[in-house]
Amino acid sequence: MKRTPRTALYAVVVLLAVTASSEAIADDGTGPFGVTEVAPAGSQIAMVGALFDGKQHVCTASVVRSPHKDLVVTAAHCLDDSDDLVFEPGYRDGRAPYGKWKVEKRYLPEGWSKGQDENSDLAFATVDGQVQDRVGANRFTTGTATGATAVTVTGYPSSRDVPISCTNKPTAHSRTQQRIDCPEFTGGTSGSPWVNGDRQVVGVLGGHEEGGLTPDVSYSVVLGAEAAELYREAVC
Repeated sequence: MKRTPRTALYAVVVLLAVTASSEAIADDGTGPFGVTEVAPAGSQIAMVGALFDGKQHVCTASVVRSPHKDLVVTAAHCLDDSDDLVFEPGYRDGRAPYGKWKVEKRYLPEGWSKGQDENSDLAFATVDGQVQDRVGANRFTTGTATGATAVTVTGYPSSRDVPISCTNKPTAHSRTQQRIDCPEFTGGTSGSPWVNGDRQVVGVLGGHEEGGLTPDVSYSVVLGAEAAELYREAVC
């Protein structure tokens, strides 16, 4: 039986106001470490959006740089079950301030399409227009050492109409998986980008247990050779 992924877990989100044990400011992104807050509106958040299947919010995706300016990255398991996905960057309070962009061509690694290998839980998709010109884009970067810098994870829980974000340093879960301790990343946050201070996407929430079976620990595939090859295919 297929495990219930992060896209469908935890219907209720309660954001915790944590202050006492997390006062150190992150060296990359906003701090403090390990605290989840509602993400403020702005240019960085505009690149991240909710993925909708009809009226149902199922995942998160974000715009990454590409020659055709139409590319988003998300988790592979977010693209499995629907032909009618729509990306809404900067979604907030029921509104899509930067428009609604229909997902078109999808790029999934062979490891996922043939066997749903958790080490291949990463995907790209094009949308129907140059979304990068509308909201900007982060750089998709492979080969970065896990935990070399802090990252900020931004995503959309299905039970909220606002994005949340958290900054922390990832740690190695295995040779092919990395993890981050950030509370309240519940259903709908699969596909959330992990962005360092150089505006590089160095992780995407997914991978082990399709992103994690608890809201406080999330995972990403280590972005290596397979991810680099998939990106090259997507931007051709």
